[in-house]
Amino acid sequence: MTAHTTATTAESAWWRHAVIYQVYPRSFADGNGDGTGDLAGLRSRLPYLRDLGVDAIWVTPWYVSPLADGGYDVADYRAIDPAFGTLEEAERLVADALAHGIRTIIDIVPNHVSDQHAWFRAALASPPGSAERARFWFHRGKGPDGAQMPTRWVSDFQGSTWTRTTNPDGTPGEWYLHLFAPQQPDLNWSHPDVRREFEDVLRFWFDRGVAGIRIDSAALLVKDPALPEYPEHPGPGEHPHVDRDEIHDVYRSWRAIADSYSPARVLVGEVWLADRARFARYLRPDEMHTAFNFDFMARPWDAAQLRESIDTTLAAHGPIGAPATWVLSNHDVTRPVTRYGRADSSFAFAAKRFGTPTDVALGRRRARAAALLTAALPGALYVYQGDELGLPEVEDLPLEVLQDPMHFRSQGVDPGRDGCRVPLPWSGSGSPYGFGPSGSSTWLPQPPDWAELTVEHQASDPSSMLHLYRDLLSRRRVEPALRDEPLTWLDVPGETLAFSRGDVVCVVNLGAEPVELPPHADVLLTSDRLVTGLLPRDTAAWLRALPDAP
Repeated sequence: MTAHTTATTAESAWWRHAVIYQVYPRSFADGNGDGTGDLAGLRSRLPYLRDLGVDAIWVTPWYVSPLADGGYDVADYRAIDPAFGTLEEAERLVADALAHGIRTIIDIVPNHVSDQHAWFRAALASPPGSAERARFWFHRGKGPDGAQMPTRWVSDFQGSTWTRTTNPDGTPGEWYLHLFAPQQPDLNWSHPDVRREFEDVLRFWFDRGVAGIRIDSAALLVKDPALPEYPEHPGPGEHPHVDRDEIHDVYRSWRAIADSYSPARVLVGEVWLADRARFARYLRPDEMHTAFNFDFMARPWDAAQLRESIDTTLAAHGPIGAPATWVLSNHDVTRPVTRYGRADSSFAFAAKRFGTPTDVALGRRRARAAALLTAALPGALYVYQGDELGLPEVEDLPLEVLQDPMHFRSQGVDPGRDGCRVPLPWSGSGSPYGFGPSGSSTWLPQPPDWAELTVEHQASDPSSMLHLYRDLLSRRRVEPALRDEPLTWLDVPGETLAFSRGDVVCVVNLGAEPVELPPHADVLLTSDRLVTGLLPRDTAAWLRALPDAP
């Protein structure tokens, strides 16, 4: 193989080891001063992302949407929501990002659409049994008058998964299925119109230069047409609406489309599955390229738990040759600085509650160490916007500004996900902290004590979280071992994780006392200062291994 061919192959497989930065556009940067982040703001901050050291951005939904679920209720897949800009601006963003060496991945939400989507409006205007309704899951209901819901399935947002329509004469009509909010009717993926439409949507965006797509709720598309209740102990593929075997035909067709482009486009799945073998099926060579590793993100700050997650993740990916992905948070999950400072530092949607105590200083130490840990693992790394600044979850938002349906459908018990979606602080001593023009507001209020967390402030502080991220991403890029070498665990005592990848060693102290570093030639990077040569608690280090003896 020639050097040129090797370089070309490595470039085409960029996704195997990339650093991908998640942009939640409403909260990234506001270019026009209306309080909402937009594409103009994102384009203006591309140099920041370049200097941070990312290879790609993943932009969460930017489509026309009523925002019943933060943009994941899409009304038109081929148009940009006016709050963000225009289709032409999106095309310029993709091109400008690429000029900075940054590829663009966008979200596709195939399980459902908005209730304002043209298809669903047409379905509501059509009679039962019509072709328009066949694209969704309409049902007359149970009982002689259809008053009973078709199933007792539970929504991912809590509550029921069926809403009853009203006929033109005011009488109760059919029910329709929505695994999420009522404003997000589920599509019927056994209908050829649905399959053709999304294949066309993929081509629409691939033709505009996006490097790949992230597939929302990727395991939920296909439903059992018999609409059975949940089995008491469902076996593999037996759940009525999660991980049905037929779903893989969809992703095989999508992969064929992605591979038809040069360079080939990338498919990234949001696949929440506890069964690692079933998870791995989505990553076969003719399906998705990668899928999110939520197990690692949800584990507590515990050496045994994290090691188990790393081992099971690599074991699931190894036989199929797919790279693992590593992520500490996203737009749905409590931020690491807050989560790692709690007595229970794991994450589960059902456990979120108002008033949960957290030690932010402890959480920040652990989040710094976790950043070095994840960046040293083999595979791709995802960074959610603001984690590189060490932003905490904003947990004191006024109730009247909350927008997340998870909060409302829990009857106010769950605080929802708005706390990790607060607009970023860029500069200055008070809101809007450079998010938009001086004097403008923000769509969610920013805390009054974020001045020391701004990009401007942290850029001048060598001990800041931003400096740490810039250093670790720069080091990750130039160390060949962190791209190509497998992971080998090292034998270390106590609550410590240590592994080597070639001549780079990563050590993380999760115990209560400082520990000695393994023998090494040099210290490359630490999440906090060493103390008399020892690695303090909740601290990580990258080391240069001793050269092999001759």
